[in-house]
Amino acid sequence: MIETTQRGTADRPLRVVVVGCGPAGVYAADLLTKSEWVRSGGLVVSIDVFDRYPAPFGLIRYGVAPDHPRIKGIIGALHKVLDRGDIRFFGNVDYGVDLSLADLRKHYDVVIFATGAVDDAALNIPGIGLRGSFGGADFVSWYDGHPDVSREWPLDAEQVAVLGNGNVALDVARVLSKHADDLLVTEIPENVYAGLKGSPVTDVHVFGRRGPAQIKFTPLELRELSHSRDVDIILYPEDFEFDEASDEAIRSNNQVKTMVNTLTNWLVEQPEESRASRRLHLHFLHNPVEVLGEGGVVTGIRFERTELDGTGNARGTGEFLEYPVQAVYRSIGYFGSALPEVEFDAGRGVVVNEGGRVLDAEGKPVPGLYATGWIKRGPVGLIGHTKGDALETVTCVLEDLEGLPVAEAPGEDAITGLLEARGVRYTTWEGWHALDTHEKTLGENFDANALGLELSRERVKVVSREEMVQISGAIEAKV
Repeated sequence: MIETTQRGTADRPLRVVVVGCGPAGVYAADLLTKSEWVRSGGLVVSIDVFDRYPAPFGLIRYGVAPDHPRIKGIIGALHKVLDRGDIRFFGNVDYGVDLSLADLRKHYDVVIFATGAVDDAALNIPGIGLRGSFGGADFVSWYDGHPDVSREWPLDAEQVAVLGNGNVALDVARVLSKHADDLLVTEIPENVYAGLKGSPVTDVHVFGRRGPAQIKFTPLELRELSHSRDVDIILYPEDFEFDEASDEAIRSNNQVKTMVNTLTNWLVEQPEESRASRRLHLHFLHNPVEVLGEGGVVTGIRFERTELDGTGNARGTGEFLEYPVQAVYRSIGYFGSALPEVEFDAGRGVVVNEGGRVLDAEGKPVPGLYATGWIKRGPVGLIGHTKGDALETVTCVLEDLEGLPVAEAPGEDAITGLLEARGVRYTTWEGWHALDTHEKTLGENFDANALGLELSRERVKVVSREEMVQISGAIEAKV
């Protein structure tokens, strides 16, 4: 066995594996390489990043609306990090299936989990299981071309309810209400375009429990709603209630002030009658209490009207309202999934940890195991929070160096040999370049004239996992 003091040198780098190649995982790897200890030459690291999907970028590729204006910038930044060549990427490798915790600990001194949160948070109200009731995260996966979800999505509702006042709820509502032709400039797959093109939707309603000053949107996302062609935004004067906490938030928080001003201006300026073929309604002070249905199918939704209590929180008024809808999308947050052999907090949907150090069942740190991103802190915060979160975890790793367990087989070729021996067809960074080029070529070759449209497409996303693996030139198994 190699002594701990020998690690971190050119002959024996500190071997680190990051499980998850979304922003959290890439930031953790990047920050470790840029730490003062590494930059000064006092520590040499060798980092591998694994992901269950054949392509990198995680939730940025599979969890953000394709017309989001910041996608290209975020992916570009992550791409630059992995393009440097000092961090290896292994795609199409599923932790808990292809590799166990024992495998990782055998080949790496440090394991950092950055698996994020991809499931929908539960909403336990009557009727939530009716046909036509969906999770917003599942819908996002569909329109983002996730390789492990169905190619089909039932888009047969004229009136739709979206529950939630966060950015994901706005993404879901915007995609549902937007005309499919206007999404063709994005990378949406052809099956998504066809599904949205055939949608008969006329009205999408977004509901929040509290008032306009308590929304969790960002100004950029909110303004994006007004850019949809032939879609009117409808607001309701009775929803514009402000308590003392609201007034304070507006005075002290520029973001809240900006969004309230935007909403108020829309309310004042909206025409008496909508002239668009589609409408996007924003409702506040509505708490969902039951999804209504007949014959097992959604026919409506019931809310209790709420009021602000002075602290910015909402309480019920005893007044109930019903809306006829044929589909309900809950977008009240994401929820993390348990990882094999790692303690999990089922109530919060996170790996049990303290500042990024993974804890065991007795609450003690497990040497060499760490977490970052949403699987560490829960699905809250934006990209800036993810960077700070990764820095906290990396700092813990560096503080713990002397007490880390020593990997038994740390050679870089050992892990590739294990994957190949087990028949795992893993993809590489070079493979991503091939897939990236292929998707851009699909965009260049897209015949918009055949649809009577004048537009150009930068890329078209490949959906099939098998196709992605083949295009990426996955490393074939030796068995």
